[in-house]
Amino acid sequence: MMVVTAVNGCRYCNYYHTRIALKMGLEPGEAQSLLAGEIDNPDPDEVKALLYAQHWAENNTLPDTDLRERLYVYYGNERAEVIETILRMIRFGNLSGNTLDYFFFKLSGGRWG
Repeated sequence: MMVVTAVNGCRYCNYYHTRIALKMGLEPGEAQSLLAGEIDNPDPDEVKALLYAQHWAENNTLPDTDLRERLYVYYGNERAEVIETILRMIRFGNLSGNTLDYFFFKLSGGRWG
C-alpha cells in the first residue's frame, strides 16, 4: 500500500495506510522509508512484491513483462493475482484522493487541497 501511495503521492492514502501499517506492527522509521520510496530491510518474503509494486506504479500500471512473470513464478498464480488486484485498488484510491484534492483546490481558490 505504502509503496504505491509513495509513487502516486496521495496524502489521504498516505495518512490512512501509515496508520494501518503502524497498527500492524511496522516501525515508524520503516513507514517513513516506504513513503519516501525507499525499500530498506524488507521481509524476505515481501521484497519481490514491494519492488514489483513500486515498478508497477512508476510505470503507470504497465510493468515489464519479465518482472510480472517472475512475480507469478515466485508467489504462484493465486497470490500474484491478489497482489495485482490490491495494486489496482490502491491506485484507484490514490487517484481518487488526488482528484478530490484538486477539486478542493479549485473550489477554494487555492486555499485547500
